[in-house]
Amino acid sequence: MTPPDRTSSSAREVLTSRPVGAIVTLLVLAAAAELVPGLARFRVFGARPAATAETPAEAAPSASVGAATLVSETLDRGAPAVAAPRARGPIASLDDDVPESGKNAPPLPLDDPSGHALDAFYTKLTAVDAKRPGAIARIAHFGDSIIVSDFVSGELRRELQHRFGDAGHGFVLIANAWPSYLHWDVERYATAGWQVSRIVGPYAEDGFYGLGGVSFRAEKNVLARFGTATSGDFGRNVSRFVVDYAEAPHGGRFALSIDGKDAGSVDTDGPELRARYRELRVPDGAHTLELATVSGASRLFGVVLERDGPGVVLDALGVQGARIRFLDKEDDAHWAEQLRSRGPDLLVYQFGANESIDGFLYSMTDFHRTMREVVEQGKAALPGSSCLVVGAMDRAAKQGDEIVSVRVIPSLVAEQRAVAVECGCAYFDTYRAMGGKGSMPVWVKRGLGQADLTHPSGAGAERLAHWIYGALMRGYAAFAERKKSL
Repeated sequence: MTPPDRTSSSAREVLTSRPVGAIVTLLVLAAAAELVPGLARFRVFGARPAATAETPAEAAPSASVGAATLVSETLDRGAPAVAAPRARGPIASLDDDVPESGKNAPPLPLDDPSGHALDAFYTKLTAVDAKRPGAIARIAHFGDSIIVSDFVSGELRRELQHRFGDAGHGFVLIANAWPSYLHWDVERYATAGWQVSRIVGPYAEDGFYGLGGVSFRAEKNVLARFGTATSGDFGRNVSRFVVDYAEAPHGGRFALSIDGKDAGSVDTDGPELRARYRELRVPDGAHTLELATVSGASRLFGVVLERDGPGVVLDALGVQGARIRFLDKEDDAHWAEQLRSRGPDLLVYQFGANESIDGFLYSMTDFHRTMREVVEQGKAALPGSSCLVVGAMDRAAKQGDEIVSVRVIPSLVAEQRAVAVECGCAYFDTYRAMGGKGSMPVWVKRGLGQADLTHPSGAGAERLAHWIYGALMRGYAAFAERKKSL
């Protein structure tokens, strides 16, 4: 009988051990990232591909460098026209016992340990409140999908403009970079054919995405139109349009018209890549701006609709699928210049839904660091502005027959609050205001949350906007009292 070969047996034991298996698994995953285009962003050894990807914008986001072609027209009628739909049925009774004067009161005030995080914004609101000619309080509201559809931001804009005055709609993208992109109280149209690079992919190699996180390119005979609302109480007037575009070597030319009358053209050819702006002033009233590409390849970012205050303007700057760290995909100098060009008095950051999908695979240490970097970039570009972090909502998922809150949410909101405090921002604790752990299933049952257990319904978004507005106004009242006592 031949004795067993102990050497080969030991080798087999080593090769089949758990540590070796883990290493083999990592090597397989690394190889997949190198070979599969869709996993390019995870590559360790190779560079991200630079080939242009021409895919419909409705497809899944691409991690490559290039552009996606918008295959659908933009048809945005600015719905809802007058006000967000009021709740019916079970959720309507939630406010039945609340006096009219308290319906916008938040369940929680803003969290501001310094007591001065919003002083700059409140100072500008004071000038607006005093009806000083030309005083405009500008807000840049960054966020993910609920801001893409102008849900929370749209209602918040209306609340603030009802109280302080309508100084215009603010910034809008050239066309719908996502099917769900929507803006209240403005009318927009664009033909198909715009090519888009986005901070969620496909990426712009130079990092120029404009204020809204999207770069648009088009050859000749592509059109976009922007006009005041034709119904409702908001967005009915404009006194200036500002076109945000890029000048670069071999740039194209686009033509402008207002209310069907020629308003000149813009040649985007220049010695170097840089953002430029074309302002067109009009008598305050109802107007429509149209731009059409004429020759070459033109590159644009968005259009601003404003009035000569006093009043409030809120730019809704949502990016579908974004995490707050994605804002750092912008070229740093370009990003700072875009922020300074608008000069917001308040920067609002409302993220968390997509970070909760990442779970703990993206560490809380990295989340904290990258979020802080983005907030600090905003403060460095606008040292005289204020900032507000709106915390993540509760999010739930089905596990068998049960619906449970996503485990990462408490950690996410803790880090969001910590960054806000470290950076001198105010913080609104949406998670705690909703009811904390387990609140999203309750919201869904009451009609305040959607069936995906992640997003608010229209009524839920309206409630969030009321809470944020109420918290801001509570802080503003306290600021005014402090000023009186000085």
